[in-house]
Amino acid sequence: MSVHRDLLIDGKDVPAASGRTTEDVDPYTGEVYATVAAGGPEDVARAVAAADAAFPAWAEVSPFERRSILLRAADLLQDRGRRAVELMAGEAGGTLPWAMFNVRLASDILREAAAAVTAPRGEVLASQEPGALGLAVREPLGVVAAFAPWNAPLILGVRAVAAPLAAGNTVVCKPSEDAPLACGYFVAEVLRDAGLPDGVLNVVSNAREDAAEVAEALVAALQVRAVNFTGSTGVGRIIGTHAARHLKPAVLELGGKNAIIVLEDADVDYAVDAAVFGVFMNAGQICMSGDRVLVHESLAEEFTEKFTAKVASLPAGSPADPATVVGPLVSAGAARRVAALVKDAVGKGATVLTGGGEPDGAVHPATVLTGITPEMDLHRGEAFGPVCSLYTFADDDGAVALANDTDHGLTCGILTENGTHGLAVARRIRTGIVHVNDQSVADEPQAPFGGVGASGYGRFGGRWGIEAFSSTRWVTLAGRHAHYPF
Repeated sequence: MSVHRDLLIDGKDVPAASGRTTEDVDPYTGEVYATVAAGGPEDVARAVAAADAAFPAWAEVSPFERRSILLRAADLLQDRGRRAVELMAGEAGGTLPWAMFNVRLASDILREAAAAVTAPRGEVLASQEPGALGLAVREPLGVVAAFAPWNAPLILGVRAVAAPLAAGNTVVCKPSEDAPLACGYFVAEVLRDAGLPDGVLNVVSNAREDAAEVAEALVAALQVRAVNFTGSTGVGRIIGTHAARHLKPAVLELGGKNAIIVLEDADVDYAVDAAVFGVFMNAGQICMSGDRVLVHESLAEEFTEKFTAKVASLPAGSPADPATVVGPLVSAGAARRVAALVKDAVGKGATVLTGGGEPDGAVHPATVLTGITPEMDLHRGEAFGPVCSLYTFADDDGAVALANDTDHGLTCGILTENGTHGLAVARRIRTGIVHVNDQSVADEPQAPFGGVGASGYGRFGGRWGIEAFSSTRWVTLAGRHAHYPF
């Protein structure tokens, strides 16, 4: 039997003003997993008003109490790991290892946000006036509009709200239509049970057909002071445009066309293991997934043989099976989209080394392609599925040129046994993140996370997250009376 969740507004579970609901479908079974209230612009207005009313009191809560709430939430989330695993499997097809990684990292994001609450913020400034004291202080913005995606629902659901709350803001969260429970209501429930006051965090789910209208209403609301969006580049451009139109700062973490580079001094067996993980974890549905694997020509034959064999052996199927590595995509439609990318590439001359073919419902075979050329959709388009393309290069210049041949710039992995060599190549890669002697997928709550170009702007993590959701104010205190010319 499916469950139902109403909107969370001002600490209360309330139906949508229209009375409408929408279905949340299990991608593997195709059955309805849950129903949620289908909020509209009027519900957004109610949620924003509640957040705005709660803001003054929350901003004045002592840093130590705010820190305590976030720490309690981290422990509660970890304690409820089994429920989180069930939600991720039922809503988004998440496998057990991926779900447990979400639980651990989401808990640590809350802990890092708690630590940031009492970290020093601000500076003492020099002043040209004798005896005057100048301060640059960080202050909360107000109401933050947060958009939480489905693919890493606990990690990104928590990230959508943790830093804004730690900085003293209140939040209205619009969770993804594909995982509203895991990335929205579950996170809010944990924080509410940890002692977060009513109205500080509100959640408004919506039907898919209403997404654009609800998003625009949320960004445009007068009381909303900043926007926090993680999602696709296409939608991010729209959200960023809305924010700019209303002169509101935005943090946008968008898609990637990430490269994993295997340099000539790499350990081939290690490189194979790293690349398989970087490409196929969560069926390639991670913004950091390695769409492209670039291999030095001297290693190409050995790497390709071993890499293709390992990919072909990956267990695929039900997320309920602990052995599954490649689970379902978020929907059967997503699997068909990935299959269409592969079909287009093959039709234009690419070669399938393993995988390919038609998906089984939402499960697409782990696929490796070679011979990708610029006229193929997969050359520029983000796969966001269990698909990668192999390329070869002759020298570092060739590797850098291939890696930078994209509008995106999120992350990159460089595999080498020579750290100095790896760092030299890393300096030339145009991404917000780069990992030397590792693959492209990594996240730590204290590190600055974000991209450049079509991968967005702004940074999450540590003090950078607090800075993103607070403003700098100049305050002076005169030590004596000033003298004026009139």
